[in-house]
Amino acid sequence: MESKVKEVFKYFSKLGFVAFGGPAAHVAMMQDDLVEKKKWLSSEEFLDYMGATNLIPGPNSTEMTMHCGYHRAGVKGLFIGGMSFIIPAVLITLLVAVFFESISELAWIEPIINGIKAAVISFIIGAVYKLGKKALKEPIHYVLGALVVVAALFGINEIFCILGAGLLMLLVGLVYKKRDTLSMFLWPLLFMAPINYSHLKLFLIFLKVGSVLFGSGYVLFAYLDGELIDGLNWLTHDDLVEAIAVGQMTPGPVLSTATFIGYKVGGFGGAALASLGIFLPSFFYVWILNNYVHKMRKNKILKRFLEAVNVAAVAVMLVVCLKMGQSILVDWQTIVICVLSFAAYFGIKGLNTLWIIVGGGLLGYLLSFL
Repeated sequence: MESKVKEVFKYFSKLGFVAFGGPAAHVAMMQDDLVEKKKWLSSEEFLDYMGATNLIPGPNSTEMTMHCGYHRAGVKGLFIGGMSFIIPAVLITLLVAVFFESISELAWIEPIINGIKAAVISFIIGAVYKLGKKALKEPIHYVLGALVVVAALFGINEIFCILGAGLLMLLVGLVYKKRDTLSMFLWPLLFMAPINYSHLKLFLIFLKVGSVLFGSGYVLFAYLDGELIDGLNWLTHDDLVEAIAVGQMTPGPVLSTATFIGYKVGGFGGAALASLGIFLPSFFYVWILNNYVHKMRKNKILKRFLEAVNVAAVAVMLVVCLKMGQSILVDWQTIVICVLSFAAYFGIKGLNTLWIIVGGGLLGYLLSFL
């Protein structure tokens, strides 16, 4: 078993340093390496774990490292696999955060950062469009999405919007059709935060978000918009877009951007606690639910809940994207960069978002001379 634990550590620590391209790319790497080459698990087992990650909160590709580590080396493999994948991304993101803060006040850097922010807006819009196409499967999903957009525009907290949509869909299903008994967690909406900053409150906010985070990694920013911007005024939309950019520029899980946000709000202590809070729930979800993967995938009520949550997540992302656009696209240069970046995102197949970010920064600098 110890040799298998070492194998898990060696593979996932390496993956943590080279896994650029987002969750889809991470999963593709694992499928190629662990199923096709190393034969740690079969294609059917890999797909079962993929299905399970979609049915529980948390970052999908990170939870896949935990499932695969558990499959290979038991509980030790679960924790070693997850931490080996997460820690390199957290450390790299922290270094980027320190560097970013040290140069962000320089005059010649400002147009570059503005260009990067405008470019980021473009692929968030693209993500909303792509996720929306997958999420909106039935007429009731369009109605639900519209209700969530209205609720979010009126200032209802994003977590309540998303989980409320899932519970509403469950009620609809239970009223009109007989279903199996649902075995699932009731995620506590844990903590009402005071305005004053504290490390404990930051940790609890990220722990809460990590406990209820369904959908794409981009949904994290929708949650944080409600928690840290509207609720506490600890961040601005500009800060949030910077965090997204950093998440796309660094390897490993997108949620390592929690490290960037934690550092920006609370220094090194904030970075450590935000990182711990956002990832900790996933370890326990995978640990508890790994043995129930097959049952979860067949549970129709859980599937219905997830579909509604995904619709609501896209709707909330749309509202947050509009808010970001209002604060970022403030002149003709940023609008031009956003439009060109959007065209590149959809027009150039397979283009890594890292190149969109680099192009946005370069255009921001060049257009500042006009």
